Amino acid sequence: MSLLLNQPSKLWFRKPVLARSSPLHSNGFSSSSLQTPPSMIGLKLAYFADYTHHFEKKVPPELVYNDIKDDDDIGTIGSSHGWVATLKDDGILRLQDDLNPVASETDPKRISLPPLVTLPHCQTQIVTNVAMSSSSPEDEDCVVAVKFLGPQLSFCRPALKNPEWTNIRIQNPCFFSSRVMFSKKYDMFRIPGSGGHLIGSWGLHTQKPTPPKIHKLRFQNLPELTKTKRELLHSCCTSEHLVESRPTGETFLIKWYRRTPAKPIKGMATMKTKALHVFKLDEKGNAVYTQDIGDLCIFLSKSEPFCALASSFPPGLRSDHHLLSNHVYILDVDEFGVVELVNSSIASVNYTFTVPFYLPPLNID
Repeated sequence: MSLLLNQPSKLWFRKPVLARSSPLHSNGFSSSSLQTPPSMIGLKLAYFADYTHHFEKKVPPELVYNDIKDDDDIGTIGSSHGWVATLKDDGILRLQDDLNPVASETDPKRISLPPLVTLPHCQTQIVTNVAMSSSSPEDEDCVVAVKFLGPQLSFCRPALKNPEWTNIRIQNPCFFSSRVMFSKKYDMFRIPGSGGHLIGSWGLHTQKPTPPKIHKLRFQNLPELTKTKRELLHSCCTSEHLVESRPTGETFLIKWYRRTPAKPIKGMATMKTKALHVFKLDEKGNAVYTQDIGDLCIFLSKSEPFCALASSFPPGLRSDHHLLSNHVYILDVDEFGVVELVNSSIASVNYTFTVPFYLPPLNID
């Protein structure tokens, strides 16, 4: 994959393509719509996935520079469905569509949510991630979930006339540092526990906090590891990620193993991916290790994770760059890379990204 380097406040996107946006129906026909391809944001410098042609869009610099300091400090804390979530010192969480390549550049949308409510013995300053139940917070049924570092998980329906936060205190510490995602398949928000043995699920159709549904996973077909490899993985910082493939209806649990190199790079202790394991989940609670996800590619970053069909985004007329099937694209604050699942090979580079977000394919009205 090649990268395009440009000035900080000007972002580049590939032109829209015609791509399948839903799986095949029972009658054998598929519905298709004009979509943008997956896009990559990673600043201080502006990098974008360079698959074919591009167009330019200007965005407010504070959305891509979290180190800007003024009287109205703002922090970019997450992204879902192309909407970026920001949090100011006033405790107001806002959703903005500036980074959405198909949104208006001259009239961007700003949606302010009610002031955050901090539960006793919790905090709402450090956000783990943000997830949404639909593609726009303006949808009547859209629910925004905010996972904070620690016990608190909060939900809000922005489109209601008088929206309020529904705050949940999670009891099990294995979920405290985990990330939330929305499952369209189950119509629930889900969080993988540390280690990946538990999944907590919260429904959308209640105004009062309810206990989560807890699902236990049984790991199957684990990879055979040498003693050296096991020792390496045990020394890594491990994170678990749930991702759902909307095109195929499959759910995957990903274990991402990273560690600091023995020798710091340019004096900085950056993290480097050492392994990435993908498990396919079934209805019986089995998590089956796999190195074959077919035509899918998975995108992991600080935004809500997602899958895309590689064949839906072929190379353009003036470029041979395209999405790679059976690969996982990774992006974090200090690393960008691609993992080839069939042979577990990793190609990555260390660089500082202030807004390490992947944007999913977005429909064009």
